[in-house]
This record gives sequence, C-alpha cells and structure tokens, in this order.
Amino acid sequence: MKTIHIQTEYITLGQFLKLADCISTGGQAKSFLQEAAIFVNGEPENRRGKKLVDQDRVRVEGCGEFQVARG
Repeated sequence: MKTIHIQTEYITLGQFLKLADCISTGGQAKSFLQEAAIFVNGEPENRRGKKLVDQDRVRVEGCGEFQVARG
C-alpha cells in the first residue's frame, strides 16, 4: 500500500487520482471515475469531489491501494 501525503485538511478524489499517478491530467478524472472501480474505506465511490482526509484508504482498480496521510 502506497501512502499519499497531503499538506491540506483534505484532498478531492479527482486531485488524489492525479497525485497517485492513476491519471495524468485532472481532465481525465470524470471519465476515469465512470470506468474504474474505486473504493474509499471499502465503499464504492465515483464522485470526483469526494473529500479524502487523513487515514482514508483508497483502492483503485488497475492502479493500486493507497492511504492518505496528512503532513
């Protein structure tokens, strides 16, 4: 599991996908979310504006598993 470090209180799922190298541009987020299975803390999620906070776990089909860490 990879750790993605953030400096802010939260990061949106769309921004997270770019930071985690699952997509190369933010513009790809909408179509990627429609095509890939993404789980946040075990629950399916497809909203690019979903706020991810410290200790959230994200599993992205074809990309990997990640944990959000603040600081």
